Amino acid sequence: MKNSVRLPAFAKINLRLNVIDRRPDGYHELRTIFQAISLHDTLEVSLTRQPGIIFETDDPALPQGRDNLVYRAIEAVGSEIGFRGGVGASLKKRIPSARGLGGGSSDAAAAIIASLRLTRKRVPLGRLTEIAAGLGADVPFFLFGGRAIAVNRGDEIYPLSDAPKRTIVVVSPRDIGVSTKDAYRWVSAELTNRPKPPSIWEFCALCWSRQETGISNDFEAPVFSRHPRLREIRDGLLQGGAAAAALAGSGSAVFGVFRNPAQARRAARNFPEDTTFVAETLGREKYGRALGWRAG
Repeated sequence: MKNSVRLPAFAKINLRLNVIDRRPDGYHELRTIFQAISLHDTLEVSLTRQPGIIFETDDPALPQGRDNLVYRAIEAVGSEIGFRGGVGASLKKRIPSARGLGGGSSDAAAAIIASLRLTRKRVPLGRLTEIAAGLGADVPFFLFGGRAIAVNRGDEIYPLSDAPKRTIVVVSPRDIGVSTKDAYRWVSAELTNRPKPPSIWEFCALCWSRQETGISNDFEAPVFSRHPRLREIRDGLLQGGAAAAALAGSGSAVFGVFRNPAQARRAARNFPEDTTFVAETLGREKYGRALGWRAG
């Protein structure tokens, strides 16, 4: 077995996100298009002589122990494959939290993959997806990456063909964070007063279209009404030449899609008060190569 594995944990954006209704189990029915981007955290997982799991991170705001998704992911895989050895995990954060970019879920998926690579064990993909979904609704997507449609709670994933590569500018306001719990509470209050969402067939047609077509996010109306600065950022990205711009997920990051990388870099400089990232979209094959594995 290898002694350590270092992996990137990539962020995602939602090219489209429709919140349909609250389900009987208390979650919300979603239809969304995930797209992996090159912005990433870095996770190193090592085998240790000391029993148990030792987790450390350079972000003091993150929870420790079993409250952390990386810890829980390593624990879940170890239980599944019967691994009793010691594991150390070190996480370097770059994806900002509470911004809708999926950093915590991606870290968990990277921990799953790293654990399997370290131990050279295999778990059937269906079971692996169940483990991932048990950690968080969008964790299964990060086993695959690329572009994908997600339905139900966002945990039922159907990979899509890659769209043309685009440059993505992500703007993360330093003083605005939106928790997932708050975002869903706000959007729930507006479900009965909004236009009817597209049918599943209309949604699928958008999935198969070009990347910039139909980009939207149902969280924008309730989030923008409480944080007008985010609307200003979206409009600023469009004025800076973005082909499309939207809220990244349920958090407070806003992204713009650019066909010209130089134009994207110029647009990023228009937000000196915020944290900005210039990234690119990642296809599924490139995503898998970066993680050193192939799902399915």
